[in-house]
Amino acid sequence: MEINWGKDGLIPAVVQDAESREVLMVAYMNEEALKKTVETGYAHFFSRKRQRIWKKGEESGNTLKVKSIKIDCDGDTLLLEVEAKGPACHTGHKSCFYRDLDGKELVAPEKQDLYQCNCSILERVYEVILERRANPQRTDSYVASLFRKGLDKILKKVGEEASEVIIACKNQKDEEIVYEVADLFFHVLVALGYFDIAPVRIYEELCRRFGKSGLRK
Repeated sequence: MEINWGKDGLIPAVVQDAESREVLMVAYMNEEALKKTVETGYAHFFSRKRQRIWKKGEESGNTLKVKSIKIDCDGDTLLLEVEAKGPACHTGHKSCFYRDLDGKELVAPEKQDLYQCNCSILERVYEVILERRANPQRTDSYVASLFRKGLDKILKKVGEEASEVIIACKNQKDEEIVYEVADLFFHVLVALGYFDIAPVRIYEELCRRFGKSGLRK
């Protein structure tokens, strides 16, 4: 489809988290910035203030890995679906759209990690688990020791932690429940790592089920 560049040779590009669908930022591209984005797989934009092309994250390291580029029906706006490394906003917020019209912050920057999906703590832990799996001889790693001992040991730990969650719930103590559920999540991630199943696969399955009745006739 033909791109309708503006009179200044630019086109607005809306950046959206490919997983959570949250809008992260809006910037502008010229033909060269779009070409660099397509060639490298990382978002490049044209700075109207500095009058030059810049790669998102070239200074901060908070890059945007492009998963897809779409164009609207009029051909005058682009939509980039991305995998964000770190916050998209220079203020430290995940999204540039973190305030309402009154200027009230919707989510404080220090709490952003709690609300991130694509860059959530589960993905971070999973990445470490895969690294430990690739280096099973590490003697200083609990995860590496689990992989050395094999699948049966990993599954045994999942079962043990599930039992601990049940006990914690029976005790009706919030802190104990949180602690034991975190242990269970961790060991489930190890099991997923054994089979190379990324957490996003679980999210997708939950999304597929969302809004559907669990009752079967």
